[in-house]
Amino acid sequence: MRNIFCLIFSILLLASCAEKVTISREDFADKIKGGWAGQTFGCTYGGPTEFRYRGEMIPDDYVAPWDEDNRIKWYFDNNPGLYDDVYMDLSFLKVIDRCGMDASAEVFAEEFARASYPLWHANQAARYNILDGIKPPMSGFWKNNPHADDIDFQIEADFAGLVAPAMTDVAGALCDKVGHIMNYGDGYYGGLFVARMYSLAFIYDDVETVVREALKAIPQESDFHKCIADVLEWHSQCDDWKEAWLRIEEKWSDETGCPEGVDAPFDIDAKINSAYVVMGLLYGGGDMERTMDISMRCGQDSDCNPATSAGILGTIIGYKAIPDKWTAPLEAVSGRKFAHTDVSFNNACEMSERIALENIRKNGGKVTDAYVRIPVRYSDVVPFEKSFDCFSKVEKESGGCGSFTDSLTLAFEGRGVVLTGHLDCTPEKLTEGFARLGVTVDGGTPEVFILPCDFAKRRYDLYWNYNLSEGAHKITLSLLDRADGVSVKCTSKVIYN
Repeated sequence: MRNIFCLIFSILLLASCAEKVTISREDFADKIKGGWAGQTFGCTYGGPTEFRYRGEMIPDDYVAPWDEDNRIKWYFDNNPGLYDDVYMDLSFLKVIDRCGMDASAEVFAEEFARASYPLWHANQAARYNILDGIKPPMSGFWKNNPHADDIDFQIEADFAGLVAPAMTDVAGALCDKVGHIMNYGDGYYGGLFVARMYSLAFIYDDVETVVREALKAIPQESDFHKCIADVLEWHSQCDDWKEAWLRIEEKWSDETGCPEGVDAPFDIDAKINSAYVVMGLLYGGGDMERTMDISMRCGQDSDCNPATSAGILGTIIGYKAIPDKWTAPLEAVSGRKFAHTDVSFNNACEMSERIALENIRKNGGKVTDAYVRIPVRYSDVVPFEKSFDCFSKVEKESGGCGSFTDSLTLAFEGRGVVLTGHLDCTPEKLTEGFARLGVTVDGGTPEVFILPCDFAKRRYDLYWNYNLSEGAHKITLSLLDRADGVSVKCTSKVIYN
C-alpha cells in the first residue's frame, strides 16, 4: 500500500512540475489574431509575383503594390482565389469546430474533396483520389500522388499550430491526420514544420529558436531536415540573404517529384519553399516588412511563402505590434467572408481561440477570464518517410506527346512514368463533359479512369506508374467513351529509373 501511495505522489509531483507558460487572455487572443493577419496580408503582398519568378530572385527594383490601392480589398473583389491556402485552412478549422479534435482523417478529407473551390497539385490529386475511393492516408502516398512532396500541406497547416499553442504533440497529431490526406514524406514534413513553428510562437520570441525547435521533430535523414539545417548553417555564415539563396538554389532546386518541375525552373517542392520561409524569418530580424519581402523575393511560390513567414512572426509579436501599414487594409475587409467559405477573418480568429482554449483545458492547462496557463508539450521525432525512393529522373519529353480522340501509344525505357495532360472540352462541356480513358501497359489488362472536364474534379495527371520492372515498355491510351466535343491532350512524358 505504501508503494502505491508513493507512486501516486510521484505522478502528482511530476504533473505539478510539468512546464507551463502563462499568458494573459488579451495577449493570447492577440497572438492568434496576429497569426491569421500575417497569413492574409502576407499572401496579398506576394500575390502579384506568384510563380512569375522561377529559379531566380525577384529584382530589387520591383516594388510590391500596397498602400493606396488596398491590395487586400482588390484581391477580395477581383481575384479571391489567391487565398487558396487560407480557405483550405478554414475548411479544416470548421471540421474541428463542428466535430472536435478527434475527427477522423476521412471527415477532414471529405470536407475539402467535396468543396467547390479550385485546387492544384497534391491537393487536387488527393481530391480526385478521395472521390475515386482512395482514402487517406493512401490518397497522399507518393505511389498514388505524383505531387506528394509538393507544398500543399505546408501552406494550409497554419491552423494546426494556432489551435494547439505550445502543445506541439497536439499539433503533430492533427498534422498526421490531415497532412497525409494530400502529402507524404517531405511534403508532409513541410506542413508539420510550419504547424510546429506556429505552436512554438506562443512561447518563444526569438525566430531562430522557433525554427530550430520546430525542426527537431523532422527526421534528420530526410532531405527536408537537411535543407532547413543548411539554411540555418548558411545564415550563420552569410550576412547577405542573397548569398544563402544562391547556395540553396545550387544544392536543393533539382525537382524529382512534381512532373511540371522536372527539367524546368518551376519548383513547388516543399523543402525549398520552406527554406524561403525560414530565410525570411532569419534574415528579417523581427521586422514584418523585411520578413515578408525576403520570403517573397526568393521567388517560386512567392505569395504562400511570405504568408507563412508573416503568419509565424505575427503570432510571435501579436497583432497589436504589427505596423498599421499592414493591419489597416485588413480591417477594411475583416468582416467579409473569404472566397468559397462562410468564414471571415474575424470569424477565423474567434473560432481558433475557442478551439485553442478547449485544447488547453483538455490537456491539463487552465483558462480564466484574466489569463491562460498552457501546458508546454513537446513531441518525438516522427517516423521517416521518403517519396520516390530509389528513383531518379532519367528523361522528360515536353512540347506535347499528342492529342487524340481515339488512342495514343507511347514507348519508353525505365522503371516509372508520369504522363501529364488534360481534357480539351468545348465551353458547353466544361461542367458535365467527361472521358473514359483505358490505359494498357505492355499489352496487359487495361486500367480505366474517368476524366471529368469539371476543373474542380479533374484528374491532375493523365497516368502514372512507379511499379514497373526495369526495361522497355509500351503504354497505350484509349478513349473508351467521351462526351461530344471532348478530346485528350498528353503534354509531357516523365520517365524514372
